[in-house]
Amino acid sequence: MSTAARPAAEVMGLLGLPMPIRELAARPWDAIIVGAGHNGLACAAYLARAGRRVLVLEARERIGGACTLEEVWPGVRMSPCAYLAGLLHPLVIDELELPRRGFRWTPALNGLFVPFEDGSSIQLYEDDDRCEAEVRALAPDDVAGWREMVRLMARLREALRPAGAGDLWIGGPPSPEQLDERLGGDAELRGLLFEWSMVELVERYLRDERLQMAYLGQGVIGTNASPFEPGTASIHFHHSSGRQGGLPGTWGYVQGGMGTVSFMLCDAAREAGAVVAAGVPVARILPGEGVELTSGDRIVAPVVVANADPRVTLELLGPAADAAWRQRVEAVPIEGCTVKLNMLLRELPNFTARPGTFEPHHQAQINTPLTKAQWQAGYEAARRGELPERLWTELYFQTVHDSSVAPEGLHTMSVFAQYVPYRFAEGNWETRREEVRQLGISSIARFVSNFPDAIVDVEVLGPPDIERKVGLTGGHIFQGECLPAYMWHNRLDYRTPMDGVYLCGACTYPGGSVIAINGRNAAMAVLADWR
Repeated sequence: MSTAARPAAEVMGLLGLPMPIRELAARPWDAIIVGAGHNGLACAAYLARAGRRVLVLEARERIGGACTLEEVWPGVRMSPCAYLAGLLHPLVIDELELPRRGFRWTPALNGLFVPFEDGSSIQLYEDDDRCEAEVRALAPDDVAGWREMVRLMARLREALRPAGAGDLWIGGPPSPEQLDERLGGDAELRGLLFEWSMVELVERYLRDERLQMAYLGQGVIGTNASPFEPGTASIHFHHSSGRQGGLPGTWGYVQGGMGTVSFMLCDAAREAGAVVAAGVPVARILPGEGVELTSGDRIVAPVVVANADPRVTLELLGPAADAAWRQRVEAVPIEGCTVKLNMLLRELPNFTARPGTFEPHHQAQINTPLTKAQWQAGYEAARRGELPERLWTELYFQTVHDSSVAPEGLHTMSVFAQYVPYRFAEGNWETRREEVRQLGISSIARFVSNFPDAIVDVEVLGPPDIERKVGLTGGHIFQGECLPAYMWHNRLDYRTPMDGVYLCGACTYPGGSVIAINGRNAAMAVLADWR
């Protein structure tokens, strides 16, 4: 069986060419998808299932974009960017039959563990009763306020994303009037969705500084903004709004690693008749005509759907881009502030607040917190092109839930940290990489007793590395900011003013993360226009 015909997971997404370029160019196509990220593959699957002749072109040798798998060290498989699943849309899971293709998901019911420098800690379980017991032990005066904050998040989820067909993520973005109707004049719901900073959210409901600190990072994940900035509370809601596996707001680990999601979507697309070709860079998008490859070959199709980020799409369109549309794309901030550290460990970190190297908190996500002053100082430092004194980090342990991704006796720890500069005021990412590595380790080591001894190796991916590695301009993991000014009806439309040119990536509604509904929504727009 050729590489192109085998299930994508069997070849770690290295599909190669299913046929010579000349043969691809000679075939009639209804639609070309530029980029084989998870949304592009979902879009291809839906278009092919509707009977359209679909070709997916991926510039890199490996499909999946930011949600893929690589053998970072011998026998160790990790996703460079996407670590957990929680927003993957149930409709896509069901319609594209992902469980039949091997989709298995372990919910991280142990929630979020946060140690503090005074030796205390809290574990924010997904189970409300267990979580309340932890809150009561740390901050007894905050139990009532914590309950109100949790209920607020649930009320907004029910208003905008109820289970089933009423979910506003399905289809095009709702109008401001439709959103107003769902919010029903509730000032708290509106504040959470559009207005409050993350600091304002926690200060409204909580008094204990440590409990406030435990939540602050959830409002700026992948966002180049301080938690003091208005609208950052909406980032927390965005990441808490999922219903994957029937568990509202819960995240979890995909068996085999996050990249298998993209691989299964690829298999669904190919099973429906789509052709996926990797290692085929596109040089130009030709509206109404198709694409031109870097090789000079042209492939004709009346529809081109860009899974590439909007800045890359602008470059591919060149002078063919509509001027007003270009201006709108360029107005969306797209400079990333996140550093990813992929770590290989001899043993899991031993947290001094709750000692042990295989404890309930290792089955959770773990944050190393910052004070409000440290958050603001770190953000300002990165904006100046400097490193902060401390990084906020969020830690994930795939091997705790899935030992298949590393050799026996070793653990993977994926670290999502910010803020870092895209460009340094002095030096660059090559000359400062070791400094960032040590900063990441020390930001975690202050809470654990076995670092750096437990560390075997560390891969450091700053924003320019993410940009180079997976093609995301600025290293921005969501193809542009997800603050309220750039969300809902303000997100880039699937349809563009250019003839036959569409978007389907995270830059479109409903935004960033591994969702796949963007790809489905874009496909429905294309099919509606065809009809």
